[in-house]
Amino acid sequence: KYHGVKKNRIARLNPDGDLDESFKGGANGIIWTTALQPDKKILVGGDFGQIDGVKRNRIARLNSDGKIDNSFDPGNGANGWVYAMAIQDDGRIVIGGDFTVFNGRPRNRIARLDTDGSLDATFNPGAGPDSGIRAIAIQSDQKILLGGVFQYFNDISLDHIARLNGNGSVDMSFV
Repeated sequence: KYHGVKKNRIARLNPDGDLDESFKGGANGIIWTTALQPDKKILVGGDFGQIDGVKRNRIARLNSDGKIDNSFDPGNGANGWVYAMAIQDDGRIVIGGDFTVFNGRPRNRIARLDTDGSLDATFNPGAGPDSGIRAIAIQSDQKILLGGVFQYFNDISLDHIARLNGNGSVDMSFV
């Protein structure tokens, strides 16, 4: 609830802090992370299985009114929680969390999605981190900063922070 109004785990506020009643929709589980696209669509990640009654495992995109955007289809989505996400300049989405599979394909705790929600096969993080990712940031050069509870990424000792190149490989120049 927000100020006594029932909302299903997501709400939008007006600049004065009042509830925006025009924003509809909701999730059947926790939303841990959001990202706003330049077109005002909203990416959400977390531990949910449905948005507005539509199956979306832990990742979805909402239209600006809060309703599900059916043009974004992640298939079976992630098999574990999505804690972090960031949007690259080209619109692709980097997600991280505690999942090991995305839409039936192995992806240890990190994946990159194309703008339609499909897995970007050109992003290859190898074995990935040994434990969860909790934060993602995209640098101006499109390198990807990661923070989390991991100690290793691809068997390289990185102790909770790493930087990846655009193809998913570890940037060894980042110490």
